[in-house]
Amino acid sequence: MNNKPVAVITGASRGIGRSVAIALAAEGYDIAAIARTIDSEGMENLGLEVEKIGAQFFPIGLDISCTGCQKEVVSNILERYGRIDFLVNNAGVAPLQRIDVLDMTEENYERVMNINLKGPVFFAQKIGREMIWLKQQMVDYNPVIVFVTSVSSVLSSTNRAEYCVSKAGLSMASTIFADRLSREGILVYEVRPGIIQTDMTAKNKDKYDKLINEGLVPQKRWGLPEDIGKAVASIARGDWNFSTGMIFEISGGLNIHKL
Repeated sequence: MNNKPVAVITGASRGIGRSVAIALAAEGYDIAAIARTIDSEGMENLGLEVEKIGAQFFPIGLDISCTGCQKEVVSNILERYGRIDFLVNNAGVAPLQRIDVLDMTEENYERVMNINLKGPVFFAQKIGREMIWLKQQMVDYNPVIVFVTSVSSVLSSTNRAEYCVSKAGLSMASTIFADRLSREGILVYEVRPGIIQTDMTAKNKDKYDKLINEGLVPQKRWGLPEDIGKAVASIARGDWNFSTGMIFEISGGLNIHKL
């Protein structure tokens, strides 16, 4: 069995997932990095970064929406390391196009929901079961699950309703898993990013630049993937061990309601 703790990160090849993987490697975790394909420049560069820190890197190809493929992935990680200590359910997509909710199609809705909600929920279910078993086998084992959601779980965008609904559902999933797994000694948290500089937001950069400059974000800057990485690293250090079910909103003050 691996002596070092092992972190599994979905959507790891770029953006938030990449920063989380690097942050957890720096905290002493070996990294099982999941992306739709392992044959990408992003995944290759992440591997170099993680190994430079001194952590092992295990790249895994998985479309998270393929729930029937998940069991084999979990088995492969356990076969290699003998443990899973930390799951970061980060993989997610935006709608293929922003379109009025009155024109939203079932096809686009199902795509977003399968990737952003169904896949992560059943992946957490599978890994949660393994964590319960591992908890009975190992001493000094402190498993954690993190769901990466979005401020869109509580803020309406009428031209990307499927994304908002998927993230609202994932937020509730985080609460439910925190509730159920608390009796098993497994901690669960929600990390809720705001407007973060990633490939997903790049195509709407001018719009967000204007909104941020006009004061939508009280701290008046874009969030960075590293901001999310720091939050997850704090959880990994055990700084919030009496706070299961907590929501960490990393949004520069978007959560502030004001007149």
